[in-house]
Parts: sequence; structure tokens; C-alpha cells
Amino acid sequence: MSENAPAWHALTAEEAMQACRTDRRGLSDAEAQKRREQYGENRLLARRQRSAWRRLLGQFHNVLLYVLMGAALVTLLLGYATDALVIAAVVIINALVGFVQEGKAEAALRAIQQMLVSECLVVRDGETRQIPSSALVPGDVVLLAAGDRVPADLRLFEVRELHCDESMLTGESVPVAKHEEAVSREAMLADRHGMAWMGALVTAGGARGLVVGTGTDSELGRIGHMVDTVSAPDTPLTRSLGMFGRQLAALILAITALVMVWGYLVVGMPVADLFRVAVGVAVAAIPEGLPAVVTITLAIGVQRMAASRAVIRKLPAVEVLGSVTVICSDKTGTLTRNEMTTRRLVTAAGDFEVSGEGYALQGEVDYAGDGDAGEVLPLKTLASQVALLCNDAHISHEGDDWVLHGDPTEGALYALACKAGLSPAEASERWPRLDVIPFATERLYMATLNRHEEGCLMLVKGAPERLLGLCTQQQQPEGPAPLDTDYWHAALERLASDGLRVLGLAWKPMPGDSARISTADVEQGLVFLGLTGTTDPPRHEAIEAVAQCRRAGIQVKMITGDNPRTAGAIAAQLGLRHERVLTGKDMAALDDAALGEALVEVDVYARTSPADKLRLVEALQARGEVVAMTGDGVNDAPALQRADIGVAMGRKGTDAARDASAMVLTDDNFATIAAAVRAGRTVYDNIVKAIQFILPTSVVQAAVLLLALVIGMSALPITPVQILWVNMITAVTLALALAFEHGESGLMRRPPRSPQEGLVTPLLLRRLALVGVVGTLLVIGQFMRYAEDLTLARNMAVLTLVFVEVWYLFCCRRLHAPLWHEPSVRGLMPALIAVAAVLVLQWLYSVLPPMQALFESQALSPAHWLEAAAVALVVPLLVEIDKAIARRFGGAGEG
Repeated sequence: MSENAPAWHALTAEEAMQACRTDRRGLSDAEAQKRREQYGENRLLARRQRSAWRRLLGQFHNVLLYVLMGAALVTLLLGYATDALVIAAVVIINALVGFVQEGKAEAALRAIQQMLVSECLVVRDGETRQIPSSALVPGDVVLLAAGDRVPADLRLFEVRELHCDESMLTGESVPVAKHEEAVSREAMLADRHGMAWMGALVTAGGARGLVVGTGTDSELGRIGHMVDTVSAPDTPLTRSLGMFGRQLAALILAITALVMVWGYLVVGMPVADLFRVAVGVAVAAIPEGLPAVVTITLAIGVQRMAASRAVIRKLPAVEVLGSVTVICSDKTGTLTRNEMTTRRLVTAAGDFEVSGEGYALQGEVDYAGDGDAGEVLPLKTLASQVALLCNDAHISHEGDDWVLHGDPTEGALYALACKAGLSPAEASERWPRLDVIPFATERLYMATLNRHEEGCLMLVKGAPERLLGLCTQQQQPEGPAPLDTDYWHAALERLASDGLRVLGLAWKPMPGDSARISTADVEQGLVFLGLTGTTDPPRHEAIEAVAQCRRAGIQVKMITGDNPRTAGAIAAQLGLRHERVLTGKDMAALDDAALGEALVEVDVYARTSPADKLRLVEALQARGEVVAMTGDGVNDAPALQRADIGVAMGRKGTDAARDASAMVLTDDNFATIAAAVRAGRTVYDNIVKAIQFILPTSVVQAAVLLLALVIGMSALPITPVQILWVNMITAVTLALALAFEHGESGLMRRPPRSPQEGLVTPLLLRRLALVGVVGTLLVIGQFMRYAEDLTLARNMAVLTLVFVEVWYLFCCRRLHAPLWHEPSVRGLMPALIAVAAVLVLQWLYSVLPPMQALFESQALSPAHWLEAAAVALVVPLLVEIDKAIARRFGGAGEG
């Protein structure tokens, strides 16, 4: 029915029944069976999953892993099986991590499928029956009651004060009142009040509805299809590592080929020896410790983020946070508290400002006018009594939290009354409720009859326009006076322009013997008391976090299902550009090019559908942005899946949103995202530092062998097996210390790095040249100094190489700041532990007989150790001079 289905919300209930070829008596069993064969079961299609072995093999399809497997093969050919096994273990561990994470990602669609209810009430052959929801077909008539989950998309009729919580689909923060009337064909999903959507929760009332969408033809099914068909792009680090791996593999192959050609044609070295040297160069050049360091650095970032209430579900997401350029945030519960708060009370004598946050019964109701606050106190008290007594919600204090029981807007009015000094228990005792007319969409008001010492009062709250039409008087401090309609309409516009949800309050004295009230009693002789303005206020910490993100060069865009006026008002309080708000309807009128231009200017998007959110993410990515998307509802799942990093809410989010995301916030707080971005930038910096340590030192190791070959030295300064030893004790041990570094001082004042930026940067090339040349000359110089004793010469060359890497480690702790700069001193312990471990291992290498037999090593005197350490100090000295020049002329920050 989906391909040519009419716009059900724009049809009357009778027109919809005609289109479905049914009536209010429902389908017959025979007709239902025919339609079931035609449309299939009311289920979401399961994703066709790859077999486990295919997913596992897919993890090995990575250039850097190919390089590592080549390194393992090379070391095995050299006869060092243990080292080959270590490298192979790194490859296997990386593959297994990816395999497990990919399996978790497939849970998103399963979570959406669990939104379907198992059974429902349906009318078949004119009789009410309970059947499995999977047996529903278009044309069925379904009964809804409070507490039910809607089993399919329904066109409603016979609505009885029905309210549905559709937040998971539309982002609306409060339950939506439903009615039977058709709406405009162009109405957005959240404005189609004649429809009930599969998966929504009925919070109040009841209704009958015509099934018009089942399974994948429902709104929930369409979201499931989007989740099934979209996928996140590769992370910037993954792309950079892939590019780097390809470049490095090509470079190593080229160098190895040149070594073979040069050695054979120019030096005349025997082929067997030549092969041994070429393999040694390859072993020296391959940074086999890099994947392990990257993985461990990411894991340390995960631990740090968990301590900051951000749980990482997919390891690469840690680094993505460091390169995020745009954060698309849901409004309700993330940027705001998801707790309705009454901010204003307007009476005929002036306005009152209400302080306090959320449902906490702490705050004040202060007169904001110019007159005597004591004179208007009766107005505040009477309005607060109506807010408290014409109300079915209550708030309890449970542990450290204030917990709402009931409707959010009524909870805000309850809190208002308490802040005004009323006691709910005392008020209920003094003014007990005798009767009630519940809120209904056709009436747009609620009324209660309450007894008090002098008789009875009727208390009314509802839509302001509706109540103003029922009133002829307004309450003044001295008593009722003629209604000033212009005053109230101006106040109503003022509150609405501030993005507040407005309710009207009224009252009416009733005869002392009254026991019941009717709509006729309500709809004549009311006295208007005032207006309340309620909102879901921004979190204070979110306001600062948004400012921090913008200082860091990160755009923040608010995407919500709420109405444009409310969205704009909240955006203004958050410090976002709010002058222009795009709705889903506006977006539909823009082609991709026009939408791309609008993204530059617009920060606020309202009344958005799941497809709109997905399109926004894809449009930003098309502009080269790295996008973080936050959300908590099923409607957010496709965009969360497609974003470079999806961020779900842990407390109030749905399982579908969490399973589609890479990160979960356990406190549902936007400020945690800002903290996670800082942690992500720290992780990326630490990976860059590790690369800047590993590659230049690998160049030194390879260049020592190359230079010896090129100049035709009779003996290699360092043997391939000694090179492997240095690799084994320094590549991971020393580089790993950099994984524990904390963020640098200017981390959140620099713009995000370009997503196109690779790992091979001008700074890295400069370090490769400087450290590579100087380190190589120092090592060969030490070898030549002791050339008369080949074993001693090689051991001094190895020791000098180790000290070059030790001293260079301290330079790498800061990308630009000097190693003696104050931030560089903090957190020094990991580096000191790593250096101590390396020096102990090197001492054992020198003195243990088995090591001497394996590596041709020998014990060295303290003077030799001091000499090697002193000579190697040339490297950090020159690197720090290079940093100083860069800071002076290149504008690099201290951090």
C-alpha cells in the first residue's frame, strides 16, 4: 500500500475507510487473511547478516595489517620466530576487536524491532478480539487505551481525550493531544494529530483507529530501513592510517629494491648477504609497534572518557571526537533539562518571574512590576491555587532527585505553586476536589470543583484563546473588573515570542451546595486570572559547553522536532544563531546545493523528520565536515548510524539510538560531549606524538644500514638482529608512554584539524629529516670511533641508538612547547618508567650470557654509557632549537 498510498492525515476518517475498503465494523477474517497474504506480516524485516567467518576475514583487509603481516614474514625468514609471533598477535588482536564491534553494530535494527507490541485489540467481523500484532493488516480497526503501545500506523476516529508520547519519533518533549480531524497534506509528522504512529505510547485517553501502515510501510519501518541501509564513513584516523600504510609500503618496497640493485651492481656484495641487509632495512623501516600503540592509546582514551560519563562503544570513535567540526545536537534532554519549568506568571496587575530549575520545588515567584508587591500578592496566591488544584500531577523527592508523576506541563504548574508558598497537602485538605472535567482536545480546558471555607470554587486551566473567549471579567487585586482583551493578547504574544508554552488560568465562585459541574457551568461567567509561560530550559552547563565548542572552531547545530518558535528561543539562550530557523518543510523545498548553502548560515532546525536529520548529516559530510550527531529516539537512529560519530543518551535514550551510536552519554548532558571532544583531541595528539617518535627512530635504524651499504663499509655498524632488538624494546615501550599524556594547554583553542590532513605532515617530514640525519650520523660516528674492535663498535652504536630514542622521547611529549615548559613536567612518570624499563633491558642485553650469544653483545663500562648518553643529547638539543624557530616564525602555540 506504500507506493501509491494517499496522505492519510489529510483524509477524513470516512475517506480513509473508503480508501481501505473497510468500515467501523472492521474486516472479516477471510478478508484479513487475503490482505495478510498481500501485505505480509506486521513485522520489520530482519537485516540479512554476513556470516561470522566473512566478517572476521573482512577485518584483515587493511593496508597497515598487510604491512604488519609482511613484517612478520620477514622476521620469520630471518629465523626469529618469537618476534614474528608477536607481530602476528598484534594483527590478530586488531582483527578480533573490529570483529566484535561490527557484531554489536547490528543490534540497532533488532532494538527497533523490539518496539513492536506482541498483542492488540482489534475489531473483526464486528467483534472485539485480542490478536498478535503481527497479524494486523491495512483496513483493520484497532482499539487503544492508556498504557498501550500503538501496534501499527493508525488513522484515528472515535477519539476520547487521547494523548500519545511520540518523542522517540518526533522529538516532542510532551505527550501530543490527538483528534479525529484531517490536517493539511503538507503538515509535518509532529503536526499530524489525526494519526497514531507504530511504537508510540498512549499516555491518556482512548481511541479507535484504522490501520493504514504495517511493517516496513509504517513510519517506524521506514526508519528501520534507513538504519539498515546507511553506514558511518571511515574515521579520519582510519583513512589517514590507510593512506599512510599504502605510502609506507610503496616506500619500503622501493628502498628495498634500490638496496638490492645498489649492493649488487655498485658494491658487489654477495646475493645472500645483500638479501640479509635488505631484509634488515625493511625490518627497521616497518613501524610494527604502531598499531599496538594506536590501539592502546585509544583504549586509554576510552577509560578516561568513561570517568567523564561518556561510554565509548566503538574504539575508533575516540579519535573521531578529536576531529569533529560540527556537532548536531538534539534539543530535548541534551541541550535542555527535559524538565518543564514555569518561568513567567502574568496577571492583570503585572508579571511575576519564577526562579528555580526543573521539577525541584525550590525557587521564588517574584513580582517584576513597578507597584507594591504586597498589593498584588492575592493575585499570585489565587493563580497558584488554580495551578495546584486544577492539576493531576504531583512531584516527590526520591533520594537526590525530584521525580514527576504525571504530565510534564502540569508538573511545572505544581512546582510553580510550591515556589509561591503553597503546601500541596494543606491545599488538598483545605480545598478538597468534588468534581472534575478532564482536559479534552475538543474543549481545550480542564476544570475542577473544589470546596473551601466560604463555599465552592470552580478552577479552570486551558488554552489561553479558549479561556479568553469564555471570560467577560479579569481578576484585579481589588476584585473582578471588565476583561481587557488587548492586554491579554499582547501578553500572550510576548510569552509565545519567548518560546514559552502558554496556559490560561481562570476561576468562578459556585453555590455552596454544588456537588458537580458541567461544561455549561464552565462556559459562562468565568473570571480570567492570568497566563503561565512554561519551557524546557537549557542546562547551564550546556550554555558554557556550546561556547567552548565554538571557541574550539566547532559548529553546534540544534535539530529538534519541536516548533520553530520554541527552538529559536532556546537557541538564543544557548548562544546559537537563532535569527533564521529551518523546518523540515523548508528543507524539502531546497535542493542539495541550496541546503548546503543554508547550512553555513543556519544553526537551528525544527519540526524535523528522521529523513530530514539523515539528510542534514549527509549534506554536512558532503561539505567535508566531520559530524557528531546526538539523539535519544528511534527517529534519531538513522542519523546516528550515518554520522561520523553517533552520540546517544544513556538515561533517557531508546535501545535503538544506543545501538546505532558509537558513544553513549550516561548523564545525557551536552557538556559531556565538549569534555569528550577535548579527550578525543588529546588521543589524536598522542597518536601523532607516537608517530613522530616511531617513524624518525625507524628512519635512523634503516638509514644506518643504508648509509653503510652506500659508502661500502666493510662491516655493518649494526646487524639486522640488533636492529630487531632495538625495535623490540623501544618501539612499543617508549612510544607507549606517550599514550598517557594529558591534553596540552591550548587544545580547545585551536580549530579542528582538516579531515583531509594525513599523518605525513610538514612537521613530521621535518622531524624525519632532522632526527634521521643527525641520529644516523651519531650512530655511525660512534661505530667508527671504535672500529678497531668490531664487537665493541657495534655495541656502542646500539647503545647510542637507544639513547637517541630515549632523549627524543622527551621532545615528543609536546608537539610545539619546549620539553622544559611547565606543562611538560606534569605527568612525567609514564615516560620515566618507560625509560627506566628500556635502560634495564639494555643493561641485561649487555651482561647476560644468553643475550651476548644471541646478539653479539658485551658488557660496557659506566664511561661508555655516559659517553653514549652525552653524544645522543645532540638530538634533543637540535629538536628543541627547531621547535623554538617554529614558535618564533611559524606561530605554533605553546601547547
